[in-house]
Amino acid sequence: MSESRILIINPNSNASMTDGLHAPIEGLGYNNTTYTYHTAPAPSPPSINNLADAEKSSEVTLPTVLPLISTHDAFLVACYSPHPLVPALKEHTSKPVLGIFEASVATAIALLGNKERFGIVSTGKVWREILGNAMREEVLGAEKAEKVFAGVETLGLNAGDLHGGEGEEDVKKKVQAATGRLIESGGDGEGKVSVVVLGCAGMAGMEEWVREEVKERGKDVKVVDGVKAGVGILQGLVRGRF
Repeated sequence: MSESRILIINPNSNASMTDGLHAPIEGLGYNNTTYTYHTAPAPSPPSINNLADAEKSSEVTLPTVLPLISTHDAFLVACYSPHPLVPALKEHTSKPVLGIFEASVATAIALLGNKERFGIVSTGKVWREILGNAMREEVLGAEKAEKVFAGVETLGLNAGDLHGGEGEEDVKKKVQAATGRLIESGGDGEGKVSVVVLGCAGMAGMEEWVREEVKERGKDVKVVDGVKAGVGILQGLVRGRF
């Protein structure tokens, strides 16, 4: 099997957030794979906290990624949003390009049982509307979203707070509190939340915090990290020669 070369793109300028992706990705244990980690330069925002930040980060990042297309087989945009860098990069290559938002939704739906739903734990309140609108208008469509999407609960933080802006114990408490609200909103039985998605690249590796919370509540819930989900999908596309 030939080597897979996957470019992991952090479109914000926070190198510590990029560093936090290494262990979860490489812990997946795929053989014959080289990962390259690319952090956007300034003036890309250090934290992408709204759609304007996402647009700015795409404008800054795209020219720095274009020279790397020829030396990589697939590309993961590690920002949990309907990020404009995904379609922008697709304009320049027919190789697989995927955002962690889209990857997480595809994975969550694959894990749902009949009449179950998934929800997202994200950072700032602004993402409730942004991700909800994207889910209904771009990713799932309104009818499908109504059936399977339970909504977004947030931490009251921005992405940068997850790596240095807040103490780890405080972040953990907020992740678990948001998880609890999301799980309880679905209740039990028909329509229950059976999958929780981590809605920020900076939350990579925090699955165990979510599992602790759902276990405490006696729930059976799967946890999806969009970064890991994205790498897994890209691995399948590259290795399957699609």
